[in-house]
Amino acid sequence: MNTDLFLIGIDGGGTGTRVVLGDAHGRELAQAASGPSGLGLGVERAWQAIQAGCSEAFRLAGMVNAVPPWERCVLGCGLAGVNNRDWLAAFREQAPRLAGLAVESDAYTTLLGAHGGAHGVIVALGTGSIAAAADGEGECRIAGGFGFPSGDEASGAWFGLRAIVHAQQALDGRAPLDALAKALLERVGAQDRDSLVVWLCSANQTAYASLAPIVLAHASHPFAAHLLAKAGGEVGKLIEALDPSTQLPVALCGGLGGPLRDYVPQRFQARLRAPLADSAHGALQLAQQEAARLGLISA
Repeated sequence: MNTDLFLIGIDGGGTGTRVVLGDAHGRELAQAASGPSGLGLGVERAWQAIQAGCSEAFRLAGMVNAVPPWERCVLGCGLAGVNNRDWLAAFREQAPRLAGLAVESDAYTTLLGAHGGAHGVIVALGTGSIAAAADGEGECRIAGGFGFPSGDEASGAWFGLRAIVHAQQALDGRAPLDALAKALLERVGAQDRDSLVVWLCSANQTAYASLAPIVLAHASHPFAAHLLAKAGGEVGKLIEALDPSTQLPVALCGGLGGPLRDYVPQRFQARLRAPLADSAHGALQLAQQEAARLGLISA
């Protein structure tokens, strides 16, 4: 056992990055958070966020060095956007000199955390969305996750992209300038058509996802209620695609997993389970597996 080794789990999405720092035994030393590290926002930005989060985790663990000892670190990264091979290659190329690096989709690390490697389905609902299922033999099957703006159904960005339509229509009289429209316009800092257009021209998935809490806060509004019902139906379609036998337990994960639970169709409700752990802790398991594969720790 290399007792000088650190294992680090990274959960990186379009809204933020969560870091779990562990020792060579996988025992947790600290947790930290930083800015977005989903690869769709840029590889350089991703590494900046990861390095900032790792530095904060080491600080919280009582290690005062400004730069983590990368040569003694094995990183397990669960990141949004790794299905784009060019982004993934660039991410690996820009890595610091590490003891080990394993990179998988955030769906895979969410699955590891939620079911502990056992059979099950996860639907991860955050800035983006993706679903995955484990068959108990190391295979991970994916549904959804095609990315913003065409995919990521029931995600924060999906909600925001649709909710802002209500504000647009309220500004020119196609819809009432009601409490929902006013809350959306206040969030984006728009007072009129021109200022809303300015926001729309610069908005990315993170900006759109920031509108999802407003939809949830106005759940009884007819427009919001329609979106929430449709989101629940989309979650159901993801579950059915991965488990047509209707036998596996299902964990709703991510920031919207809890809020959307009641909107998932009734036929799935009995199978819903709370996740055992989150994606960052699943990524820590990934780091431990990589360290064992490299012979740095015992399997």
